[in-house]
Amino acid sequence: MWKLFKRVFLIINLKTLLITALAIISTMVCLKYHIKADFPLTLISTAIVFPIVFSIGGAYKRREVALDEYGSIKAHGRALYFAVSDWLENPPQELKDDLKIKLGNLLTSCKEAFSRPVEELEQTEKEVYQSFKQLSLFIKDMRAHGLPSGEASRSNQFLSKMMISFERVKHIYQYRTPRTLRTYSDIFIVILPIVYGPHFAENATSFNFGLQFAVPILFSVILVALDNIQAHLENPFDQQGEDDIYINSDKFIRNLE
Repeated sequence: MWKLFKRVFLIINLKTLLITALAIISTMVCLKYHIKADFPLTLISTAIVFPIVFSIGGAYKRREVALDEYGSIKAHGRALYFAVSDWLENPPQELKDDLKIKLGNLLTSCKEAFSRPVEELEQTEKEVYQSFKQLSLFIKDMRAHGLPSGEASRSNQFLSKMMISFERVKHIYQYRTPRTLRTYSDIFIVILPIVYGPHFAENATSFNFGLQFAVPILFSVILVALDNIQAHLENPFDQQGEDDIYINSDKFIRNLE
């Protein structure tokens, strides 16, 4: 039950209450002074609903791509671990433990980079590539334990694909959906519930007392809820929404064996 309330509060927040209050006040003023008009509702879908739905679709696709690339990092990291445990003759446990530490450090540094503000990416990215460097040196040291040159080359390919996936996720983290479109939606979400006060007042005459504010309330809640959904999908790494990507390095290391 608590999870349900938590999800509801993610899309219905203080902004929802503020916009709803503005819509109710606008409707009350129009009812009092008999300001009525029958505005076309198609303006709502054109000005707000379509841009927000477009942004939600774009943000969702970015999240799915980030999930695919995160899975690629883990898959190639596991393949590198199998190269140590299966390709070498009697590999020492210390070698496998050392690789676990390095892979754990990589995922931890990735999590740190993507959960921090974008302005700090230049610094956190260095820590990620330091982890990649340690893995590169580890592959080089595997030659001393009897790893053939061809298998060492393949291990380097695993590392290269991990770095490619990291760069793709990094660009998703850096570049969001169009900011101008977000600004456009934010402006009209505030303006339209107020401007449509005469429309709500016009239709309120067919409602019983107390129900004349039902439409402006639903109108505002739906628009702001859609905007909040898009905002939570915008950054899939901020750990604020239900659909965020959680990088769990401890679980990955535990499941390597």
